[in-house]
Amino acid sequence: MSGTARIVLLVTSPRLPAGLMTAAAWDVVRASPVLAGAESELTAAVRTAGVEVTVVETGATQAVLDAVAGHGTAVWLAGPGGDESLARELGLRLAREPGLAELELMYGSWDPPGARLLDAVEVMDRLASPGGDPWKLAQTHRSLAGFLIEECYEAYDAISADDTDALREELGDVLLQVLLHARLAENLPEGERWTVDDVAGSLVDKMVRRNPHVFSGAQAGTLEEIEANWERIKQAEKVRRSVLDGVALSQPALALAAKVLDRAARVGLAVPPPLAESQVDPEARLGAGLLATVAAARQAGIDPEAALRRATLGYAEAVRAAEQERPEDR
Repeated sequence: MSGTARIVLLVTSPRLPAGLMTAAAWDVVRASPVLAGAESELTAAVRTAGVEVTVVETGATQAVLDAVAGHGTAVWLAGPGGDESLARELGLRLAREPGLAELELMYGSWDPPGARLLDAVEVMDRLASPGGDPWKLAQTHRSLAGFLIEECYEAYDAISADDTDALREELGDVLLQVLLHARLAENLPEGERWTVDDVAGSLVDKMVRRNPHVFSGAQAGTLEEIEANWERIKQAEKVRRSVLDGVALSQPALALAAKVLDRAARVGLAVPPPLAESQVDPEARLGAGLLATVAAARQAGIDPEAALRRATLGYAEAVRAAEQERPEDR
């Protein structure tokens, strides 16, 4: 260790088990006086390792400087928020008196990817538990169904507008629905309940199982071969009597028509759509005509849902323009 006095502000992730730190962090903790602003799981873990920790409730800056003066290096165990006010106060003091010590920020551990999801789960648990938000406590899976669809459409709108900032926010709203459904499922009767961990666990198992070219060393092949293998794995997972099993029947009719036609084509079923002229009532004739249009769009490689949306939004703009040009009603 050099002769320069050091104040080590040790920051750790509150989302990892206390004491799970780098070797460098443990080395400096074991070799120097350790101070903290409050008792915590981290202070307990450090003490368990045989290191003395001094909790300083007031006058933290001076306490740290005193420890440095006596030992050359002192460690401050930062709280979950990082203790920014102390770091700022120490920085200003050392700027005025640079010979006292050098301030060093050390990360003993980092948040793993997805760590904020743990925060989201914790917040939702509080909101949907007794004493939380009365509205959320009153919901059911059925009462929330419309909100899930609405949030997905808003995310779709953000994608259509190429607005990635809006997409980030809208995906957060979709995630909120997922978390709330999972939290409500914890209140189901014994034998029926499940948690957000069950949702995530099933997803992980499915992703690994359906991507053997990534996780099992299988040959990747072409995109077409990967998609075909995906379908074979899905068929092995779920015994289905029809290629149409699993199609969401509640989706908008235009998208539903495109999905049914696509599923039929995947397995080589050449089932022609009904002819409009052969239908006996106006609604059936219109429906058959629309289905034929969707089939033609699929043959041309055009997404009928996107095409109709584009045309409708263009028409909506024309309507707004016409409203601006129309004389006000007298």
